Amino acid sequence: MGGYCLLIFLLGACTLYSSYGVGKIKQTETATLVVDANAAGPAIPDKLFGIFFEEINHAGSGGLWAELVDNRGFEAGGHHTPSNIKPWSIVGDESNIVLSTDLSSCFERNKVALRMDVLCDNDGAKSCPSGGVGVYNPGFWGMNIEQGKSYKVVFYVRSTDSINIDVSLTSSNGGLVLATSNVIADAAKAANWTRMEVMLEAKSSDPNSRLQLTTIKKGVLWIDQVSAMPTDTYKGHGFRKDLFEKLVDLEPRFVRFPGGCFVEGEWLRNAFRWKETVGPWEDRPGHFGDVWMYWTDDGLGYYEFLQLSEDLGASPVWVINNGISHQDEVETSMVTPFVQEMLDSIEFARGDNSSQWGSLRAAMGHPEPFELKYIAIGNEDCGKPYYQGNYLKFYDALRNAYPDIQVISNCDASSTPLNHPADLYDFHIYTSAADMFSKSNKFDKTRRNGPKAFVSEYAVTGKDAGTGSLLAALGEAAFLIGIEKNSDAVEMASYAPLFVNTHDRRWNPDAIVYDSSRVYGTPSYWMQQYFTKSSGATLLNSALQASSKAAVVASAISWKNATDNKNYITIKIVNFGNNYVNLKLSIGAENSVQLVGSKKTVLTSTNVMDENSFQIPNKVIPSSSRFTLTGKETNIMLQPISFTSFDVIQEQPSHLLLKEADSGLKSSI
Repeated sequence: MGGYCLLIFLLGACTLYSSYGVGKIKQTETATLVVDANAAGPAIPDKLFGIFFEEINHAGSGGLWAELVDNRGFEAGGHHTPSNIKPWSIVGDESNIVLSTDLSSCFERNKVALRMDVLCDNDGAKSCPSGGVGVYNPGFWGMNIEQGKSYKVVFYVRSTDSINIDVSLTSSNGGLVLATSNVIADAAKAANWTRMEVMLEAKSSDPNSRLQLTTIKKGVLWIDQVSAMPTDTYKGHGFRKDLFEKLVDLEPRFVRFPGGCFVEGEWLRNAFRWKETVGPWEDRPGHFGDVWMYWTDDGLGYYEFLQLSEDLGASPVWVINNGISHQDEVETSMVTPFVQEMLDSIEFARGDNSSQWGSLRAAMGHPEPFELKYIAIGNEDCGKPYYQGNYLKFYDALRNAYPDIQVISNCDASSTPLNHPADLYDFHIYTSAADMFSKSNKFDKTRRNGPKAFVSEYAVTGKDAGTGSLLAALGEAAFLIGIEKNSDAVEMASYAPLFVNTHDRRWNPDAIVYDSSRVYGTPSYWMQQYFTKSSGATLLNSALQASSKAAVVASAISWKNATDNKNYITIKIVNFGNNYVNLKLSIGAENSVQLVGSKKTVLTSTNVMDENSFQIPNKVIPSSSRFTLTGKETNIMLQPISFTSFDVIQEQPSHLLLKEADSGLKSSI
């Protein structure tokens, strides 16, 4: 993850959550919000809000990437043998089968293979136990197998004799078989590595299943590159559907990937190397992410990230390694090979099908180029000894070869100008809820000339956040309102981290929480849905006045809904205080324009530290109701600790230049 590596928690006196005592008498503050629908502010960038994906918390491996087998190539234990094949385990016991590893695989970049010496047989003096002996893989804390659904299992095998293998999906203890198929091959076919594929249809469901490869035939056989994938991934592209749909609902305009610290590695030897993540999955060596401390087979590789962006209708933002990790750096005089790696990656994404790397992309199923127009040079590397020199090498190469690509610097220019050229600069913030709320004006005085900010990582952290609290979401909502109002100085923004598998929380909080079969959004996830119409909209001039004890921030935008073809004004207000706020709302518009209240949406709960969970996934989610304007001024009571939006329909066309906002499936929150 990005700022996760350097984060300083800001806790203590600035934290307001302790003032929200249960049972306290709530007073009423006052505020006035005047929105001028006749005076448009600047157009909001059409890519203002997006998502940041990092391989952390098993976000991809055991998450969005639907592969069910963990350590499918037996490489996670290292490239030396004998090795640890965890989480694979034995079916049977050592009297019937001996498991080991050797370097006999047919895949040059994945030489480790599993050897099974089967000591029992179907008949004779030493009979195999019922069900046979072999190996099983529990996946990532259990495989979710659903009745009626199909699963494609692929594996490679060779043997000194004929083979007879049962491929099964079973319950966690192997006692209940959910689906099974038998694979048979004669000695001539099995003598060489052979690809086997079976389709398993589940007869019952179990979210904690496992994959088994078993036999009752004595002999020696080798297994490698075992994959089990559900057939109902999104568009067949390998993305777990329920998690992908959570992303769709955020309507992201960009995807920043693949990190974060994952890009750098603790050491460069464990950094993300894009060339090792493309091509057939069997040929990908995988690598150990030594920042977040787990192995990934890199099934979710560079190509898949580009495909993910395209499937979401979002622009890819490719974060490249610039020869710098957490612990070691390449001197500028020797960084040219890393620059070439970047140029090759662009050729892969955008190159002609006849080019070296463009032809590989086409062979993988995407003959058309991807729309890659953003590259971040490194992650949080500003200030490291060789960053400036390395950066300029990358920048110059990009300007010469791909002048249309927007280049993102790691150095913060929100207060001090950059001393090097860039199109955008990275800004990361992790802090307490109260401090995040106060940062709603962070970019008020930022220069309007020069590179714009890319707030690529923001989140409330520490005890204010828990594992995803309402308080955190409110602080972040205020910060995003400030970004929206300063979108002439901020080009893009994304929350971090995006995903967490509940069995491997490397970081708290996160936007989307899941296990093998369930998923829910934290309050911070739902908060982001309030901003899905902001990208490409028009900022309206607004003025907020509030009593001294009121902690409120607000913004107003206008946008056109492509679904119902109506013009909307959306007003968003955060009440960060413990008191009710009596808000007087006034919207000024031309007499020819009739304003009609449409919808009021509120995110709040009984306790500021309330969270969602698998048991109560909708405890803190937005609640919508009808909203009616009452003339030129409308009095509205804002609930304490709440985030409220008002949708207002403009019945007649106005002279405002309203930006089309691709609304996807929804016209409002």
